[in-house]
Amino acid sequence: MRGRGLDPSPFSFPFARSMTLTYLIRRLLQAIPVFLGVTFIVFLLMYMTPGDPVDLMMGEGSVVSEEEIEQLRHELGLDRPFYEQYGRFLAGIFRGDLGNSVTHRRPVTVLIWERLPATIELTLLAGIIALAVAIPAGIVSAVRRYSVLDAVGSISSLIGVSMPGFWLGLILIIFFSVALKVLPVAGRITYGTGLEPRTGFFVLDAILQGNGRALVDVLKHLIMPAFAMSVVMMAMTMRLTRSSMLEVINQDYIKTARAKGLANRTVILRHALRNALIPVITTVALNLGSLLGGNMIIETVFGWPGLGRLVVESVYARDYPVVQGCVLVYALIYVSLNLIADLSY
Repeated sequence: MRGRGLDPSPFSFPFARSMTLTYLIRRLLQAIPVFLGVTFIVFLLMYMTPGDPVDLMMGEGSVVSEEEIEQLRHELGLDRPFYEQYGRFLAGIFRGDLGNSVTHRRPVTVLIWERLPATIELTLLAGIIALAVAIPAGIVSAVRRYSVLDAVGSISSLIGVSMPGFWLGLILIIFFSVALKVLPVAGRITYGTGLEPRTGFFVLDAILQGNGRALVDVLKHLIMPAFAMSVVMMAMTMRLTRSSMLEVINQDYIKTARAKGLANRTVILRHALRNALIPVITTVALNLGSLLGGNMIIETVFGWPGLGRLVVESVYARDYPVVQGCVLVYALIYVSLNLIADLSY
C-alpha cells in the first residue's frame, strides 16, 4: 500500500517540475562555454582582420601627428596585447558594457537597443508569414499525397529553397515599388505619419496610440522585406511538415483513431499534427535564429534600419566593438531560441 502523499509515480507534478528545472539549469550551464567560445572566435577574427580603425576614424587626407595617432590607439586599447584586449572585452560583457563605437562615438549597447526592435519586428513578421503558409501547405501535401496540390507544393518549396533572398527582394522592389508604385522602396515609416516611437516596435506603437494611418504605413514598409526573408524558412518548414506528417499518418494509433470513427479533421489536427510538429519546432527555432543572423542582406537591400544593416556598416568601417556586440547578441538569441525549442517539447 502507498501512504498518503507518498506517490512515487515519475509522472507526478512535483517530480516533473524538478526534472524540468534540472534540465533548464543543465542547459543554461551548457550555454556558458558556447557563449564564451563565440566571444573568443568573434574577437579573434576581428583582431586578425586587416585594417586599422584609427586610420578610418582620421579619414583620408587628414593631417595628424604620429603622437596623436598613438594617443588615440592607446585610448581605444588597440596598442595592447591580444590577451589583454580580450580580457577587457570579457570584463566589459559581464558589466554590461560592450565598449564605444569607433565611428559613432556612442556606447555599443545604445546602438544595439536602438536597432534591435526593427530587426525583431521584421523577423517576427517573416516567421508568422512562413508558418502561416508552410504548416497548412505541408499538412495538405501529406494528406493528399501524389495529388496536384502535393506536386505544386513540392515544386514551390524547391523553388523557395533555391531562391536567393536578395534577388527576390530586388524583384519585389521592381514590381511593387517601381512598376505598380503600391509599396515603398525602403525604410520603416514615411515621414509625417504622426507616430511617436516609444517601444521601438512601430506596429505596437501604432496600435497603442490608435494611429491607423501609421499602422498601415508601417505594414506597407514591412511586407516586402518580411516576405523576402520568409521564403526560405517557408519552403524548409513546408517540406519538413510534409515528411513528418507522412511518417505519423501511417502509425498504428492513427489507424486506431480512424477505426473508432473519429472525424478525419480531428485525427489529423489533434493526433497526427501534434506529434509531427516535434521536429518542426526544432527547425523553426533554428530558422528564426538564421533569420535574425542572416537578415543583413535583406536589410541592406530594403534600407531597413535594423541590426543587420548596422553590422554591415560596421564591418566596412572596421568598427570592431559594434560588430562584436552585434554578433554576441545574435549568439545569445540563437542559444535562447534553441533552449525554448527544447523546453517546448
